Amino acid sequence: MDGKNILIIEDDPKIRRLLKLYLEREGYEVVEAENGEEGMEAFQMFDPCFVITDLMMPKLSGEAFCKWIRGELKSDIPLIMLTAKITEAERIEGLKMGADDYITKPFSPQEVVTRVNTVLRRTANRCSKISYKGLTIKPLRKEVKYNGAMIPLTQHEFKLLYFFMRHPNQILSREQILGELYPNEEKAVIDRTVDVHMGKLREKLESTNDAPCFFETIRGMGYRFVAY
Repeated sequence: MDGKNILIIEDDPKIRRLLKLYLEREGYEVVEAENGEEGMEAFQMFDPCFVITDLMMPKLSGEAFCKWIRGELKSDIPLIMLTAKITEAERIEGLKMGADDYITKPFSPQEVVTRVNTVLRRTANRCSKISYKGLTIKPLRKEVKYNGAMIPLTQHEFKLLYFFMRHPNQILSREQILGELYPNEEKAVIDRTVDVHMGKLREKLESTNDAPCFFETIRGMGYRFVAY
């Protein structure tokens, strides 16, 4: 599940911390919000791949958040609702609002992880992207965003970033990178070409003040995309 980021909207900090712990153990990146209003802001900023939301929350309810996601944004992002409501009619109403699953409290954190994995397997085509540390790439739409802001990349820069994000924390040699960028060309393309592409890509991704260092240069070996 590397590269899958999940937004948890829950006003109980203990539940948020527990779910975050279990989901991160499973390899997910977790973004937290304590009410529906914060959830809307986090959704727009981090563009999550999955949402887990409580229903009864201050400021903006889970129902209102779900209607905003499905109605105003017309997003089909996978979504699980958490609630203390237990009647069949209420569960059915939640599913009608657009939830992919409905979990009643109290629950086992491991059950939530299992449900998330199950829903993601069923809705894999609805999450065609990879995200790390606020950086998101959507290969089908050819989009790259950092904290919600679009980053314009050339065709080669996009291809290069996608290659690295599919192999997080791995050292990729210049030869591997050249093979990815120019699969049908021989040694006419020199190693220096890789350094030029990497320099331009790093400049675009790391130009903002709050952006982390996404790449490491490993002397004599190549480059690594840092996903932790």
